[in-house]
Parts: sequence; C-alpha cells; structure tokens
Amino acid sequence: MSPSAGGLVVFLLSVQVIQSQDGWRVKYHQTDVCAAKGSTVFIICDITHPPGIYYSDIKDRFWFTKEKDGEPVDLKTDSEYSGRVKYGCYSDSKRCYLTITDVRESDSAEYKFTFMTNKPGEKYTGSPGVTLSVTGLQVQVRRSDSTWLELTCHSSCVLSGHPEYYWYKNEKYIETGSSFPVSSGSTDRYSCYLTGYWNQRSPAVYGPQRPSVSVSPSAEMLEGDSVTLTCSADANPAASYTWYKEHEDSPRASGQIFTITDFTAEHSGNYYCEAQNEMGRSNSTLLLITESAVDRTTMIIHITRWTLVFVNPILLLVFRLWTRKKKAVSSTTEQHESREAVEVRHLSSETELTKGSS
Repeated sequence: MSPSAGGLVVFLLSVQVIQSQDGWRVKYHQTDVCAAKGSTVFIICDITHPPGIYYSDIKDRFWFTKEKDGEPVDLKTDSEYSGRVKYGCYSDSKRCYLTITDVRESDSAEYKFTFMTNKPGEKYTGSPGVTLSVTGLQVQVRRSDSTWLELTCHSSCVLSGHPEYYWYKNEKYIETGSSFPVSSGSTDRYSCYLTGYWNQRSPAVYGPQRPSVSVSPSAEMLEGDSVTLTCSADANPAASYTWYKEHEDSPRASGQIFTITDFTAEHSGNYYCEAQNEMGRSNSTLLLITESAVDRTTMIIHITRWTLVFVNPILLLVFRLWTRKKKAVSSTTEQHESREAVEVRHLSSETELTKGSS
C-alpha cells in the first residue's frame, strides 16, 4: 500500500457567519480553517443585497489580506501569491469563491472579501474574515516505557476532515495510522505523510549517530594550558551532550563544548561524549588528552638556548662592524688633524721669516 497521489482540497462549509453593512451582507461559510502545507484551500462567501439594489450594481470585487494606505490590496497583485490565486463568482453572482493552491505557512492570515458598487464611494468588506492556518507535519516522540517509544504525526492546528497518515521507515512505507510504536535506541529514520500530500512530509526523527569529537589546540598539553573539546552528532530531535572521563561514572561536564582550564597531570586521560535525544543515545570514540613530555620550565630553557644560539652571532657581528667603523673614523680624524698641524707649523715658519727680513 502506498499514499495516493495528488492533493486534497479544503472546503470551508461548516460554520456560517454573516457580516452586514447598510443592508449588504457577506456570509462566510467558515471563519477558521487549518490546512496542510501544500494543499489547496477553497473559501466561499455569499452576498445579499439590500432592497432596490441588484448584483449588477457591483462593479469590482476581490479578496485581500493586506492594506496599503488604508486601502485593501488585491491578492492577485501580491507577488507572494503569484500563480497560486484564483477567485470569481458564480453565474448568479450571489456566491463568490477564493482558491489558493500549494498553500505555504506564510499564507497563514485573515482573508476578507470586499466589493464596490456603481454608487460613488460605496464599498463593503466582510469583516472579520476567514482565518487560515497552514501547518506542516511534525513527529512527536513519547516514551511508553523503558524499551518502547510512541511516534505521533502531529500538526499545529486541527486539520479539516478525517486525515489519514502513512509511516515510512528509511524511506520505505511500513504502516498506516496517526501513531506508531518503535523500540528505544533505534537509529532508523521515521517520517509521516498525510494522504494526498505526497510531496509534503514531516522531517524524519532518529536517534543520534556516532558523535565526532574535535580538540583545540591539540591533545598534548603543557601544564597550565587550556584545551577545548567539541562534540557533534547528527540527530533529530537535536541531541544534548554529556562529557565523561574513562573509568568514571560521574560526568565531567554537559553541553556540546567542554573546556579544561589550567591543565594539570590529573586531567590526562581518555575522554568521550554521549549524545542523547528522545529516540536514543550514542557514545563517541575515546579521545586521549595527555600532558606534554616537555614541561614549561624545560620549554623556557629551550627557548632561551635557541635565542642565544641565533642572537649572539648577530650581536657579535654588529659589534665587530661598529668597532671597524669606529677605527676607520678615528684614523681619518687623526690624519686630518696631522695635516692641519703641519699646515699650522708651515704657516708659523713663513710668518717668522717675514718678520726677520723686515
């Protein structure tokens, strides 16, 4: 057995509500409706005119959900409904309808019918209108006992008619009904469909797959450092996480991220995380976190040693260059001073000879 193809049409025919204005009456056949996402919704209203007025006096009519500058906006001009809206009136013009295909959750709104007459400024709106709620399907998980779970196909509002549900396990049809029992701890994927809505189904629910664990910055730590462990598991509903150290019954932490600060030798060991949701639980593989064989003091010594190895030759080279430059400057200065002294002595001798000849 498999779901039928096609889509269902939701007819609003149960509760009659009459809105009257100056003898005009708009009668909606229902004020609230719940429709499944992807279905077709069919809304109907009846118009009654006052004495001496005829339906031919109605010159314009349409459905709307929004207003702009105080005026209703025709659904056919709303881009969100493009290609999905059709409306009109039957031959006697007393009954009008609105059809919305492939309804979406964003279509949830209050729909009103409005019209104008040949009389200038005369217009009428049936208010309040019809409230449409569009719902998707969800699978609710409830524990029956320690070994069994009950899955229920659920919608956020009560669907019209008598909906029939189909259950699928790993994309294969297995059963019909609104509820379905499964054993706890199953990693199979379960989803439900509504008859006639083949393209619309609930998200699959399943227990956590084996979690993956990552560590940052590394799994080999220096004393006093911090390390962060992260756990992640594919699951629906979303999983919660608990952290354990091997051979310990009590958890070390809860949450997807576990941070060990001020690391010491006591923190060394194997760690794992457990992912759990309503469907079951699953543990990650062990992750070994150890204290580095090189402690911080040794690391400082190594850093200092390598610094001296690389820096000392550079300092020595700079010193030698500076010494050479200093010597060169000193030699140049001495030569300059000697030349000046010779010139001074020569000049003095010439002065004395000049005086003697005089």
